[in-house]
Amino acid sequence: METTHLGFPPLTITVFVVMALGAMLLDMFSHKDDKPISLTKASIWSVFWVLLSLSFAGFLYFEHGPDIASLFITGYALEKVLSVDNLFVFMAIFAWFKVPNGLRHRVLYWGIIGAILFRLIFVVIGSSLLAFGPWVEVIFALIVAWTAVMMLKSGDDEEAEEDYSKHMAYRFAQKLFPVWPKLYGHNFFVSRKVLEEEVQKPEHQGLSLAAKGGIFATPLFLCLVVMEVSDVLFAFDSVPAVIAVSREPLIVYSAMLFAILGLRTMYFVLEALKHYLVHLEKSVIVLLFFIAIKLGLNATSHIFGHSYTLDPNTSLIIVLVVLAIGIVASVLFPAKEAEK
Repeated sequence: METTHLGFPPLTITVFVVMALGAMLLDMFSHKDDKPISLTKASIWSVFWVLLSLSFAGFLYFEHGPDIASLFITGYALEKVLSVDNLFVFMAIFAWFKVPNGLRHRVLYWGIIGAILFRLIFVVIGSSLLAFGPWVEVIFALIVAWTAVMMLKSGDDEEAEEDYSKHMAYRFAQKLFPVWPKLYGHNFFVSRKVLEEEVQKPEHQGLSLAAKGGIFATPLFLCLVVMEVSDVLFAFDSVPAVIAVSREPLIVYSAMLFAILGLRTMYFVLEALKHYLVHLEKSVIVLLFFIAIKLGLNATSHIFGHSYTLDPNTSLIIVLVVLAIGIVASVLFPAKEAEK
């Protein structure tokens, strides 16, 4: 069978590209108005994105066998569950910037576009680094384990609200553009000409424009920048974690891309259920430790030749079982955590 430099035949590459571009176009033209997305609608869309991902897994199964399909599903499930913690942070960012529910999907859309691009860059870099030998996997394992430890330590500080005006992305954006302190519709930027009329209105009494700048950023843009940089920092953890599942760049990136595409609607589902999924973060921490161990076993197997590794099906079962335990535990024991 003819293969490309990515290790897969042209048909597989074509199917992935067509499905990915079609999914992104669909996401681009859905949820275009500035109205809140209902839980029912968000749930239906979330199921659709999962089914779309499973259809690609089915294609891999018939074209390349169960092992490749299992690697994809494991990477997909792992990226999905790791993204849950990211979405909880996004909720805190939206709350701090006081972004209305109707505008959140607009910020999430552009944030997800950025996430797709940055994940591609990180996957290429991460996969290339593996060529330097097994010690790179040891470093990846330490990064993932450190993330799990930090999440474990921060468990008692969840109620402390972060001041995002001190965030490095917030300060950097302020240096690039003068800032209009109020939302202006769903715009990320507003021209000076428009704001010169706005400052004359009674509700804007006391506000003035900066001496320089023809374009002013709104709080919606600052929110987007903070969210984008936060996601880039998350990628330093999630990319090594998914690379632990497979060294094939196409499998790694396709798993991450399909998981990310469903995050916009998944956000609204989690926002409605966040007080009930109280044990899900514990599952994320356990999975991070598991991935660190898997990376460590892969690396030391090459270094010392002990051959203790985990096959794709075992990894998939562990990821799904740990995730299921977190969900079931949240359903069975919600009260004690939810009251805190």
